[in-house]
Amino acid sequence: MAFMRDLAPTIYRQRLVIEAYPAEPISAVQITDYLSGLAPVLDMKGLIEPVTHRSDLYGWAGWTHWETSGAHFYAWEQPVLFYSVDIYTCKPFDPLVAVEYTTRFFGSASAEYKEF
Repeated sequence: MAFMRDLAPTIYRQRLVIEAYPAEPISAVQITDYLSGLAPVLDMKGLIEPVTHRSDLYGWAGWTHWETSGAHFYAWEQPVLFYSVDIYTCKPFDPLVAVEYTTRFFGSASAEYKEF
């Protein structure tokens, strides 16, 4: 695997992926509420209301734009109840706060996450 050079070392970037099993199927309203709540939890300024869309093949997706970047959300019902969150910011945040908020919001027993 090749190493990725940092082409913009003067620009701060932080990424976090969170994946887990929700307690129940996830709706568009839940995605909107989750993404709306994630901004203040991470001290981010929202620029738009979250947007959602459903694919018949792959399930729900959602996105929100923050002044300091944003977050994407994906939810599956088949072949298993599952969700994945991608957070990308140009402002530091505490990844454990994001993981705790996410698992609590969706009633997940635990989550896998990776910061990079």
